[in-house]
Amino acid sequence: MLAVETSCDETAAAVVRDGREVVSSVVSSQIALHAVHGGVVPDLAARAHLEAIGPVVDEALAGLAGGWDDVDAVAVTRGPGLAGCLLVGALYAQSAAVARGLPMVGVSHMAGHVYSAWLSDPSLEPPYLALVVSGGHSDVVALRDHGDAVRLVSTRDDAAGEAFDKAARLLGLGYPGGPAIERSAAAGDPSRYPLPRTRVAGAMSFSGLKTALRYTVRDLGLTALTDEGTPRDPAVVHDLAASFQLAVVDQLLHSLATTADRVHATRIAVVGGVAANSALRAAVQQHFTGLPVTLPPLSLCTDNAAMIGAAGWQRLRRCGPDLPGIAVDPTLDEYA
Repeated sequence: MLAVETSCDETAAAVVRDGREVVSSVVSSQIALHAVHGGVVPDLAARAHLEAIGPVVDEALAGLAGGWDDVDAVAVTRGPGLAGCLLVGALYAQSAAVARGLPMVGVSHMAGHVYSAWLSDPSLEPPYLALVVSGGHSDVVALRDHGDAVRLVSTRDDAAGEAFDKAARLLGLGYPGGPAIERSAAAGDPSRYPLPRTRVAGAMSFSGLKTALRYTVRDLGLTALTDEGTPRDPAVVHDLAASFQLAVVDQLLHSLATTADRVHATRIAVVGGVAANSALRAAVQQHFTGLPVTLPPLSLCTDNAAMIGAAGWQRLRRCGPDLPGIAVDPTLDEYA
């Protein structure tokens, strides 16, 4: 199966055999393009996908001796994401599938994240509980069976990845915020600036934490801030980054742990871009010592097409191919 992913700012293609063997996985990142703007600019992202998608697919197909002739089916992300970006991938994949007479399926990006755990761990099968943490989502999802997923917990405001991006701007650490916060936090003391942990029954919330960080920075005083309003002392930046990261990790772990207890989970997975955070990975492994825990490799945490191939293989097996002309859905709320 050839899989294509263009939901946001990564142009990705992969070849996956039988849903679990990754033959090739290619990702073209747009980080440098968007970093100067402090975040993803949708129009720029869509144009970059148009330029990159052909070469990226060609590189992914280089892993097959027969190239396109060895492709049996095509999967593509149809949502959620940025509309213009989704259209580039969906139109490319559908055109290729129709031209070559191949079956094709549209896949949820979030289902891809849930299946990144299944893809990376040969022993993993449903049911399992997944903490899905990314730039746009912070959810706890139960994959009860292939094709049967239910969201049990979600955030009421910012997602964890979005909160990291905003915190990084407050601290002058640049974009993308998650890796920048993690690098800075490694040199910081998380106890120097205690930040709140929001507790909402059956939900998560990061807006109060973000506001607390803003007020903490403000209260440092004008002499302690740069002209841009960020802390002048690198040690203060490191300590605030460490405190913020710890507060985010604590809330994510709390939501996952309480949900796991409530539903009597037997297996745990942590997926999505924020699942690449080393502090979160360590906290989950330390807490769930009595349960099997799947943490995909970093290459499968961030946006990639291999996970779309895994989810697409399952969807094609269960539901058969989609008819040509599938519509993208920027707000798609689907996990299987």
